[in-house]
Amino acid sequence: MQVLVRYCIILLLVCVTAAASGQYYLRGEVKTEQNTALQNARIFLHTAKANYYSGADGSFGIIMRQQEDTVTITLDGYEPQTLHVKAGIWQRITLKSIITKATKNKNKLISITMDKKQTHTAKWSVSDETYFQLVENEFVETAVYPNTGYSLNVNKASYSNVRRFINGSSEVPPDAVKIEEMVNYFNLIYTEPERGKTFAVTSTTSDCPWNTQDRLLFVNVCARKLSLDSIPPANFVFLIDVSGSMDDEKRLPLVQAAFQLFVKNIRPIDTVSIVTYGGGVRVWLQPTSGSEKSVISNAIEELLPNGDTPGEAALQTAYTLAQKTFIKGGNNRIILATDGDFNVGETGEKELEELVARYKNLGIYLTCLGVGTGNLKDSKLQVLAKKGNGNYAYLDDLNEAEKTLVQELTQTMYAVADNALLNVEFNPKVVGQYRLIGFDNRRTAMNEADYLLEGGEVGSGSSVLAIFQYTPQGTQNSTDELARLQIRYAVGKDTSAYRVSHTVNQSYIPFDTLEQPLQFATAVTAFGLKLKNSSYAKINWDQIMELSMYANKSQFLQNEFATLVEKAMYIYEPKRKKKAGKKKKP
Repeated sequence: MQVLVRYCIILLLVCVTAAASGQYYLRGEVKTEQNTALQNARIFLHTAKANYYSGADGSFGIIMRQQEDTVTITLDGYEPQTLHVKAGIWQRITLKSIITKATKNKNKLISITMDKKQTHTAKWSVSDETYFQLVENEFVETAVYPNTGYSLNVNKASYSNVRRFINGSSEVPPDAVKIEEMVNYFNLIYTEPERGKTFAVTSTTSDCPWNTQDRLLFVNVCARKLSLDSIPPANFVFLIDVSGSMDDEKRLPLVQAAFQLFVKNIRPIDTVSIVTYGGGVRVWLQPTSGSEKSVISNAIEELLPNGDTPGEAALQTAYTLAQKTFIKGGNNRIILATDGDFNVGETGEKELEELVARYKNLGIYLTCLGVGTGNLKDSKLQVLAKKGNGNYAYLDDLNEAEKTLVQELTQTMYAVADNALLNVEFNPKVVGQYRLIGFDNRRTAMNEADYLLEGGEVGSGSSVLAIFQYTPQGTQNSTDELARLQIRYAVGKDTSAYRVSHTVNQSYIPFDTLEQPLQFATAVTAFGLKLKNSSYAKINWDQIMELSMYANKSQFLQNEFATLVEKAMYIYEPKRKKKAGKKKKP
């Protein structure tokens, strides 16, 4: 009997010990009060201090090291919720929509350093166009603030918009110049990630042409490519502005031509709908199979401009239609094409952000295409795309439309990662000070006391090149690392927060022997700094012209850039053009 009791006690201790050292599984779902699944809700596990995310159907599964814990669930447009949870019990979590939008919808940043300062920038107006007033990133002392970070979601609208101004013989509004967008417009370097990996990261250091005391650090992040044969079916809703302001050959006719190009790549498994707004909102084309290309094409061809711009009501209609035709596990996306003029409805950017964010959380994303001159609402389109987890492109001609919607189709429309952020920690032993070039934040966001760094969607086969300017100190070319990088992102239905690490070694390469794409990226950066009238652009037009010679003349876009620099030089220094004209006379 005593042996049996002793055996039972030992068995009980073994079971308790196994449970204590084992793992527990927490499962559940996140939904709205209307029982609609919420995707990408952030689930913070307090004990582990780790973030997880709900999948496309709102469900999640988390491995815990203890049977009970506390979680906090947050999502844009919804009230945060903290609750005590227990493994083995299905968690049905309901998030309530935030009603008081203006007070609870916080601004978010695209880059962040703890020592954030604000430089003075003059206000600039161009007809009825609107741009965010930007705050240029300053130099930061590494010993005090070694960490910085930025979003891997980079639009490309700025370069084509800058090109539009210069080709029109006009100076460029400084706030229209977004250097990271200009550099990444060219898709300069692509490195295929290793099999099974989402990202490939490379880094290089070289000389800084506009400051011989400093160096440049190039950080390039490439996303894996999806095959068009294997990507999931798509549910596209074309939301097209046909208001009176679109009555111009560079507006509605360009949009029609752009969508005609896009339709050529639609597959039978895809669905297309069209919502128009102009003098009212109308479902112009009911959901139609991609196999009926002629029906879709004819519907696009028949569009005519007329009336006012009920933009907010049109967005709501498009989202409602996208929700009715929602493809579970598919690419559900609204493609908005407009000059950005929302003059009827909830025109405030905060209200529009709130609307777009709610549907993004349901798995319906938003891509924005801007067109037109003199009325472009760049600021609104940028916000909508960012909040819609999509991207924003400016179409100044048909070539740009083909680049965006045909050549870069998968980059623009199909994501391989969500909520992607990159953090950089510099080594104060070898870096005295540094600054991130571009990725400038809106002044309103910088004024917000409660700010957040916002990640974003990363398209298939895309590459994001970021450039830091830094001042070396201590012994260079030593075994000491220059910096450490970490990418954090989520993937589709997976609720885990994935991480990729990369060590930046002091692999300095003289600028003359640097690979051509990075030399060209430096030229684009210098050009952008000059157009912004940056206090850090200690460089003249002759030097920028010299750098532009690093353009690959066999590539149309790079060759065009060199011509653009020359045009800009004559715009900003008209006396130079007169002198050049005099020299040509016999």
